Amino acid sequence: MALSREEVFAKVKDVLSDALGVDDDEVKSEATLQGDLGAESIDFLDIVFRLEKEFSIKIPKGELFPEDILNNPEFVDGDKMTPVGLEKLKSAMPHADFTEFEQSPDVDSMSNLFTVNTIVNYVETKLAATQSVTTG
Repeated sequence: MALSREEVFAKVKDVLSDALGVDDDEVKSEATLQGDLGAESIDFLDIVFRLEKEFSIKIPKGELFPEDILNNPEFVDGDKMTPVGLEKLKSAMPHADFTEFEQSPDVDSMSNLFTVNTIVNYVETKLAATQSVTTG
């Protein structure tokens, strides 16, 4: 049976609390992983591992947290994402909300795209894909 969004959120909340050593009440849907919850780059590996285990899903390297986009001069010009880079990022992260980032695509604010809600959206997408494979 498919999990409700609330159930997915509750499990993601537990994963993030454990992985980042934060209190449950700090893990709100709009909280950013780095700015609000204090995640560091090494924590992202732990988060991916824990999500895979909790939800019995496989998260390919770079799928939840895209890599190498910031190192490509076609995607970044100085401290801003290029239009090509922004489109690449949006296609790599359909689970993220780009509303604010599109207004000012500063590389430094890219970490704000990684919110608890982004992870919940991602997990829901993965679970739905798994569900359709097993039922289709």
